[in-house]
Amino acid sequence: MTVQCSRPYPLGATTDNSGCNFAIHAPDCPDIQLALFEENGEFVTHTLDNEYAGIRHVYIHGVKPGQRYGYVVQVQGKPHLISDPYAKALESALKYNTPFSSSKSFRLPKCIVCEDTFDWQGIAAPNRPRDEMILFETHVKGVSKLNPEVPEAQRGAYSGLVSDAMLAFYRKQGINTLQLLPIAACMHEPHLLNMNKVNYWGYNPYLFMAPDPRYAANDACTELKTAIRELHRNGIEVILDVVYNHTAEGGQDGPVFNLKALDNHYYLTHGSHFANYTGCGNTLDLSHQASLNLVMDTLRHWVSEYRIDGFRFDLAATLGREGDHFNAGGAFFKAVAQDPVLKQVKLIAEPWDIGPNGYQVGSFPFGWNECNDRLRDITRSFWRGDRGYLKEFATRLMGSRDLYSAANWPYRMTVNYITYHDGFCMQDLVSYKHKHNEANGEQNRDGHGDNRSDNYGVEGETESNTITAKREKQKRNFMASLLFSFGIPHILTADVLSHTQKGNNNAYCQDNDISWLNWELSDRKTAFADWLSEMIQARNQFMVLSFALLAASPVTITAFSGDVSTGILWSTTIGTN
Repeated sequence: MTVQCSRPYPLGATTDNSGCNFAIHAPDCPDIQLALFEENGEFVTHTLDNEYAGIRHVYIHGVKPGQRYGYVVQVQGKPHLISDPYAKALESALKYNTPFSSSKSFRLPKCIVCEDTFDWQGIAAPNRPRDEMILFETHVKGVSKLNPEVPEAQRGAYSGLVSDAMLAFYRKQGINTLQLLPIAACMHEPHLLNMNKVNYWGYNPYLFMAPDPRYAANDACTELKTAIRELHRNGIEVILDVVYNHTAEGGQDGPVFNLKALDNHYYLTHGSHFANYTGCGNTLDLSHQASLNLVMDTLRHWVSEYRIDGFRFDLAATLGREGDHFNAGGAFFKAVAQDPVLKQVKLIAEPWDIGPNGYQVGSFPFGWNECNDRLRDITRSFWRGDRGYLKEFATRLMGSRDLYSAANWPYRMTVNYITYHDGFCMQDLVSYKHKHNEANGEQNRDGHGDNRSDNYGVEGETESNTITAKREKQKRNFMASLLFSFGIPHILTADVLSHTQKGNNNAYCQDNDISWLNWELSDRKTAFADWLSEMIQARNQFMVLSFALLAASPVTITAFSGDVSTGILWSTTIGTN
C-alpha cells in the first residue's frame, strides 16, 4: 500500500484518485485547521501538521470533487472560518447580515473542491489581432436580464451570454470582443448590505479564482466555461475585468475573510494602518512574494482553465506601486512579461489609481494597452462646443501619438473610449447636464463631477423633436470619432441599445432596471443600432487596413468626421513617427 504524503504546492485543494491535498500560505497563523463540511453544516477539523516556507499542508484520503471546506483560525481569541484564497469555486452567492463577526463567518458560503475537467470540443480561441478588436463592455447579468427573446432560465446568467438571441445580436452589431465586468466572487460592502443593496459591478473581490455564483443556475465553473467556449465558437473573444488592487476585507476595521488572518504582509501599510491607494482601505502589495504569487497564479488559472483571451486591470497603477511611487519595471510587470502563458494574452491597464503619483497614462510597459481618458474628455468637450479643443482633438483622433508612438502599434495602441461603466452612458451624456445618483443612497455625493455632458435644453427625457434630433446627431458624432480614431475602440454594450441610467453616473449598486439593459427598442433606438452596425463595418473595412499599411509607409486614410449624419468626410496623410 502506498501512503500519500502531503505537499506544499500547488496551493489550494488538489485531488487525485485517492484523496485531496490541501495547502495554504499561512505564515502568521500556526494554529490554522482545515474544516471539511457535511451537507447539514456540521464539520470535522484536521490539523495541518506539515509546513514548508510558511505554507501549511495536509493530505486527506477519500476527499472528492464537490467537498465543501474552509479553514478555522483564531480572531481575537474566537474560532473564525476563513476561505481559501486559492479556492476555485463557492457553493453559493455571498452575503451576510451586518455587522460581521466570527460566529457569522461560519454561515458564509463554503469553498468547493473542484476537478478541472471540461470538454472544449476542439474549439480554438479566435486569437484576434489587437487592431481588429472592438471592446464591448458588458455586464453578465445586465446584458440579458430583460431581453424577452432570451429563455427565462438563462436571463442574467452566464448561459444568457450565449443564448441564440444574444449570439444573433452580436452578429448583427459586429461584436467581436466582450469585455466582461468582474466575474470573480464578489462580497458586498457593509454600507451596501445595510441598505439592502449589492456591489452590482463586482469590484470588491472575495476570491480571485472562483467565478461568482450569482450568475449560475447550478455550477458556475462549468456554466462560465460553456459560455466562453460558445463565444469562441462564434469568433468572439473574452476579456476579463479583474481587480487585484484590493480585496473585500476593507481596511483596518473591515471583516476578516482570508488574507488578513494569514499573512501580515499581503497589504501595503502606512505604519499600523492599511495604505489606501484605491479608496477601499487595503491596497494589495505586489512587491510581497505571496501577494505576487496569488495574482500570477490566478491569472494563469483564468487563461489555462477558462481560456480567457485577456485582462483589463482595474486601477492598474496599484500593480506597480512601491509605496508612494509607481515603477513600470516593478515585480508584477516583470513576472507577467516572462510568463509563458500570460505574455500571450491581451493586457489592458486602467493606468491610474487615487494615490500619490497615481496618474500613469503612457507609462505602462511595452506590450500593454492603456485606457485613454484624454480622448474621452477632449472628444466630449469638442463636440459639446467648448472652445480651444480642436488641436488636441486632432491629436487624440490620430492615436494620441504624444503618448503612444505609432512605431509601437499595436502593442502600445491606446484603448479609446467615450463612455465606460463608471460615468454617463452615451444616452445620458447627451441628455443630462448633471449627475442624478440619488438612488445610490449617498445624497448624490458619489460619482464623477466632471462629465462634460449637455442636455441640449431639457434635463432628461423630452418629447421635443428638435432636442431629440440634436441628441441623436451628437451620439453619432461621438461614435464616429471613436470608431475612426487610431486605437482600440471601447464601447458600452448599453450604448448600442441607447440605454439610459436616468442620469446615474455611478450605478455600481443598482441591480435593477437602472443597469439592466432595456431591450424595448423604438424606431429611434433601432435606427441608431443599425447605423452603429454600419459604422463598425466601415471601420473594419478602412481602419484595420490602415494599421497594417501604417507600419510600412505614410498612407492616406479616409474616415468619417464632422457632421456624420450628412456623411461629411475628411482625409489626412500620416506617417509612422
